[in-house]
Amino acid sequence: MAGKVIAITGANGGLGRALAQFFAEGGEQVVLLGRKLDKVQEVAAAIGERAFAVACDVGKPESVTAAFKVIAGKYGKLDVLINNAAIFHPFLIEEATDEQIMAPVLANLAGPILCARSAIPLMSRGGHIINISSESVTVPLPHLTVYQATKAGLENFSEHLQREVEDKGIRVTVVRAGQMMGPGMSVEMEPQAAMRFHKESMRRGLNLAERGITLYPSTLPVFRMLVDLAPDLQIGQVVLASRVPGGKNTA
Repeated sequence: MAGKVIAITGANGGLGRALAQFFAEGGEQVVLLGRKLDKVQEVAAAIGERAFAVACDVGKPESVTAAFKVIAGKYGKLDVLINNAAIFHPFLIEEATDEQIMAPVLANLAGPILCARSAIPLMSRGGHIINISSESVTVPLPHLTVYQATKAGLENFSEHLQREVEDKGIRVTVVRAGQMMGPGMSVEMEPQAAMRFHKESMRRGLNLAERGITLYPSTLPVFRMLVDLAPDLQIGQVVLASRVPGGKNTA
């Protein structure tokens, strides 16, 4: 079997789908993980024979365990795990439902931890775990307290996980991403919540209409570089700051 085996969570759309398409076209075997099997199967079929769809709800331990058993059975190994799945939903803590709080905690933080736990036994020296974080860890975007906390936690987890798997020859990298968009992007926000979000952003000096937005294809070579790192090189964090063409970046 030629190529590396790369598992990508949240691969039914957005950046996850773009990464799956990109790596499959580059000769790798990609495993598309998503909560709804029919959706990831549809994407895998569109990508072609180098794509394989597996149902996986990253917030549920039993679902993650079952998904990685399927990967082990089909490929016998895993070279790269890209923890991309996340829930982004602006809200105020005092108004939050249980689901609004728990869903991102499970998907954005517990999910990558659960996936890493199942991926590590399938990796040999040279294995790589790439965790997608967010600029909101340091940029004071409003109404994202839980999202920001989960992404900050993911970055901290990644730092300490690297120490844990160092002797195994496995690398852990955080990609802290700015605003991105492209085909399959989906951000659910009620009109009233969106209005409050934009109003509070302006009050904090963040004009969202003027901030740069990076297209998915522009970021893909960065992931290619990470996957192809020389054995003697470690990159702990990459910061992708969206940039206004001809102007300044938003970092």
